[in-house]
Amino acid sequence: MNHAKSFFKTSVLCFVLLTFLSGCAKDYSMNPPPDGEKVEIVIKMPEELEPQPLRVMYRSSVCRKVVHDGDGRPESLEGYNGYGSELTRRGATEFYEAKLSIDGGGRCKWRLSNVVFGIKYRLPSRFGESVTQGTGGTVIVKFDGNRAQLSVGGTRKVVGPYLTIVKDYYPWVSEKFIDGYARRANLSSENRGYLNYEAREARSIYFEPVLHSDVVVTSVSPKKHVIGDFIKFYYPDGSVESDWRARPNFEKMQKIRLAAEAKK
Repeated sequence: MNHAKSFFKTSVLCFVLLTFLSGCAKDYSMNPPPDGEKVEIVIKMPEELEPQPLRVMYRSSVCRKVVHDGDGRPESLEGYNGYGSELTRRGATEFYEAKLSIDGGGRCKWRLSNVVFGIKYRLPSRFGESVTQGTGGTVIVKFDGNRAQLSVGGTRKVVGPYLTIVKDYYPWVSEKFIDGYARRANLSSENRGYLNYEAREARSIYFEPVLHSDVVVTSVSPKKHVIGDFIKFYYPDGSVESDWRARPNFEKMQKIRLAAEAKK
């Protein structure tokens, strides 16, 4: 009899415990409505470049998370949920595209917060067999007031459903020696390669990177750590600059190209 009571109590306790745990389990999955509002991203891709994967971030005011500041005080912030995705090429054309749901759905009622996409060299070997892919160009678009998953430089605010981005890019071949020898094919552009936008109403995003493939800047890094010894940049007009900047002078590249075009 005592054994039966003990078994009964244990069974009830297990049932209550399982019910409690399942009730507290949180479902963070997304379930966007198929006919919901969407953002369309289209990139017109130069032949020498290729798209980088999308990085998409959703946030929720329902499923919040608690963080603590330096003094240990708790602060409730919106929860976040993200994923990576590839853009799809539109047939045999030069256009790549993706569609993102504004409403992420699910129990947490996820909402699109920001997206990060970009470009990089598809065939860096055009600069030599040993040349590999380096840094490219990155675009960050925010759809709310939260800090983006990646934030570099200032943010431009855009009003309305259309965001059109047409920017100049230049090939930059870098050579480094410290921590292993490497030659990389990078892209030189404004704002250190990062374009930041806050476009809460944007539903159509068009990105056209204009690659000036015949205007190339090269750089050579120091072979040893020496104070005051910086990267040397060799510009297409024959000039050489060596300073603290770790990237080419984009404004200088623009002037060199425009001056060359004016002489034609």
